[in-house]
Amino acid sequence: MNRRVLQIPNRVILILAMSLTLVTVIACGGGQDKIGPQGQLGPQGKPGVTGPAGSTGLQGFPGVAGPEGPQGTIGQRGNDGKSGILAIGSGLTTSGSIEEDVASVDFASTGEENTVARSDHNHDADYYTAAELASGTADVAWSSLTGVPGDLSSGGTASSVEWVNIQNRPAGLDDGDDGAAAVNWNDILNRPAELNTTLGSMSCGSTEIAIFNGSTWVCGDAGPSVGDYAISSQSCGAGLVAVGVDATGNLVCTTLLANDSVPFQRGKHLVTTLATGPGDAGLWNSVTIGDDGLPIIAYESNESLYLAQCDNVACTASTPSVVEFTGIGDLHASVIIGTDGLPLISYRNSVSSDFKIAHCQTVACATSTKTTIETTGNVGAYSALVIGTDGLGIASYYDDTNDNLKVAHCNNTACTSANLTIIDETGDVGQYTSIAIGADGFPIISYYDVSNADLKVAHCSTITCSAKTIETIDSAGDVGKKTSIVIGIDGRALIGYFDATSNDLKTAHCSNVSCSISTTSSAVTNGGVGDWNSITIGIDGRAIVSYYDSFNGSLEVAHCDDLICSSATAVDVDSSALVGQHTSITIGSDGLPLVFYHDVTSRNLKAVHCSNSFCLPNVRNR
Repeated sequence: MNRRVLQIPNRVILILAMSLTLVTVIACGGGQDKIGPQGQLGPQGKPGVTGPAGSTGLQGFPGVAGPEGPQGTIGQRGNDGKSGILAIGSGLTTSGSIEEDVASVDFASTGEENTVARSDHNHDADYYTAAELASGTADVAWSSLTGVPGDLSSGGTASSVEWVNIQNRPAGLDDGDDGAAAVNWNDILNRPAELNTTLGSMSCGSTEIAIFNGSTWVCGDAGPSVGDYAISSQSCGAGLVAVGVDATGNLVCTTLLANDSVPFQRGKHLVTTLATGPGDAGLWNSVTIGDDGLPIIAYESNESLYLAQCDNVACTASTPSVVEFTGIGDLHASVIIGTDGLPLISYRNSVSSDFKIAHCQTVACATSTKTTIETTGNVGAYSALVIGTDGLGIASYYDDTNDNLKVAHCNNTACTSANLTIIDETGDVGQYTSIAIGADGFPIISYYDVSNADLKVAHCSTITCSAKTIETIDSAGDVGKKTSIVIGIDGRALIGYFDATSNDLKTAHCSNVSCSISTTSSAVTNGGVGDWNSITIGIDGRAIVSYYDSFNGSLEVAHCDDLICSSATAVDVDSSALVGQHTSITIGSDGLPLVFYHDVTSRNLKAVHCSNSFCLPNVRNR
């Protein structure tokens, strides 16, 4: 506790004694004379002239109430040297005090010194200042504290607590005082009955997990993280077929028996209505699989571009977001996942007739940046988008003003700018484009030659398509509308397209990487089939194609019988109404086909999750 000590000369001892007496009388006794008998009240006098302002007074602490004195004139609080709880009259000062808790009085000296005599009176013995209490520097006697645990010492080390006195502790919890390093396996409650106890002695690496190999537990590769799925390049090899995907994301292969045509069998397909009007929903849709294994669909609805993220692998529900109002007209959307794990969407804005690319800032595309890639004329129809080997987006599209096929190569991940290249300008060319990255790492594009009604393919020899070769693949009749291209497990391009002359679904298999040599086949010919087709590669390494049956107004899926798809087995997947236009197909993270399409009758976007790899309906083992 701080106290102020004054060095007092011997020659002013008498003055010091007088000062102590005066302060004691004034500060502690309230500054009043002894009160005599009360007499009769006289008339109130006129207020006197206000005296000069005194030093600032120090607020003290209330003492025991004394006898009531005559009422005086109310002074200004705190600034006149007289008012405040500790009111001791003129001359009171706190100047020079350390803690602002010392009251001093100054008065004239004998003239022998240059300074006035000072008398200090300290109140620290019983009180604490507000500053001490606020800062926590005040010392409080241990005996004055209440609510202290009985076994807690007064400043030393707290006494230990008996284990039995701890409430709500688990009954089998060790008290920690016996140095036990292991727990008996039989003493562990709720342990899995099948778990081998040798797990306790295993020491797996940070990237390994315990795997049961059929006879014992071993340390093995942890496999992909949560949400990872089987890559499309996996193959079971000759004589084997895939029957599913294991816990680590790899294909499970088995031998195909002679009497088993459907090795991976389940029940009915799941058909879901994902989006409704008021206008047409699901036009020009495009699907891909996100890094979390959930499907993502871009589509046109209510004259706007939408993106929907499926809530599960089968896409029985989804969360849609409006990307941009595009106006009346076809937007021709295409979606892919960029190297940043976020969707990238190419499309045509019907209001401005511009070609645009949107980069989603979240997986569900709640927000996005939208960039106009080209504005010269009516551009952006039939767009198709992939990610190149340089990690940047590359899109093919149709320039309707100049009747050309063009390519835009993005300059960054978000595609806020791009380099544009004319691929084919011979006649009216470039409708119904589809693009893929070939086994050589360069883009390959299928498209329709309107002038000659032919199917054509452009093979780029650079990642930006600054150099290319062009081949006419099929010229027999009106062929090449609604093209869709994919790279097979043999590293060659496989193209699905519509033969408008014979109303057939046709396929073209490239014999080399550049597709300078190819083989065409009529894969499905039973009815008006092949319009609005979309192609992908199934887990058995064979192509599977979704398309519209215009004769029956239904959605059909064809599973190719061989790698080049010279023939295919076709089935109706949805024939509930006039359905199946604007189809888009992919293989889900569970290895099963997933098709999105437009229901013309109900004007809705629908999805079908196939129950087996062949997409055959209602197939079950006995």
